Amino acid sequence: MRYYIIAGEASGDLHASNLMRAILAADPQADFRFYGGDKMAAVGGKLVKHYRELAYMGFIPVLLHLPTILAGMSACKKDIALWKPDVVILVDYPGFNLDIARYVRKHNICKVFYYISPKIWAWKEYRIKNIRRDVDELFSILPFEVDWFGQRNYPIHYVGNPCVDAVAEDMETCGPVAKRKQIAILAGSRRQEIKDNLKLMVKAASFFDGYDIVIAGAPGIELDYYNRYIPSDCKASIRFGETYTIVRESEAALVTSGTATLEAAIIGTPQVVCYYMPCGKLVNLLRRHILKVKYISLVNLVIGRTIVEELVADRMNVNNLRHFLGRILPGGSDRQRMLDDYKEMNAILGGPGASERAGKEMVKLLSSEK
Repeated sequence: MRYYIIAGEASGDLHASNLMRAILAADPQADFRFYGGDKMAAVGGKLVKHYRELAYMGFIPVLLHLPTILAGMSACKKDIALWKPDVVILVDYPGFNLDIARYVRKHNICKVFYYISPKIWAWKEYRIKNIRRDVDELFSILPFEVDWFGQRNYPIHYVGNPCVDAVAEDMETCGPVAKRKQIAILAGSRRQEIKDNLKLMVKAASFFDGYDIVIAGAPGIELDYYNRYIPSDCKASIRFGETYTIVRESEAALVTSGTATLEAAIIGTPQVVCYYMPCGKLVNLLRRHILKVKYISLVNLVIGRTIVEELVADRMNVNNLRHFLGRILPGGSDRQRMLDDYKEMNAILGGPGASERAGKEMVKLLSSEK
């Protein structure tokens, strides 16, 4: 069968590549065509456009690059219509992917599957109407989404979380890693995130004597770009392609909100979640009226209470970072409590095998239509 897959960022590229391998195991004749990245390309098939050409976030960057994004969206629609796949599989990236789903449904091209649900439970709940109309099957990686969608009369498949798989695979490949007197910094995968967060994160980590500071470099971001935002009076090293190893060997981590917060918790490294935004007080005021959830980190959302401290908008500053980082370093008052809570969270997520379960179920559903 023919599978057209769309992933719009680094984490989507990783999870989509694992899904592709699982589909191949269930359907050895699988033919892939995709918008994605290097990890998907390594599996095989045709990379139509790299996610780096379309991965913009924030109102201003999106507005400035709107012609590029719209051109990419139009080209994607035409390519799907010409290729005529058996299914389009959308991976997160809702602003782009929900528009693609609408086009595919309107023109009755093929089935539409969504892997890694749009986070409409956080905001833009109205998108449930689009999903009901345009998406045939939704495959969730967060356990609380089953009840949320079920309450809105849209049953979904919970397949487990692919982050569990990715961490387990990395540990098997790399073997045991010794702890170092080290603080990890994960400043995001996009340039704007790095620009907004990295300087504050490095300054806060530098307060603790004797700790090495290691920045996990994101794919597609140049070394020089990181160096722009490392204060001249601070020392930090940057390593690429070793994010899990860096987190595993660190005593604690500073992590911008996103998938990385969940990965750090699965690994078992205490963390502070942080995300700076300009006009922080205004953002926090709007957040209370716009967001439908209490938390921004997946760690807290999965377990339903505060496990990790969230420093967002105007709360994201050097003093707060130092304070809460000190509480989770060895000897800190919150360290053991957080490690115990991680165990509870991991039990809720379940064991490895998310990609395999999703791939098998997708092939099964498609085969039953033949």
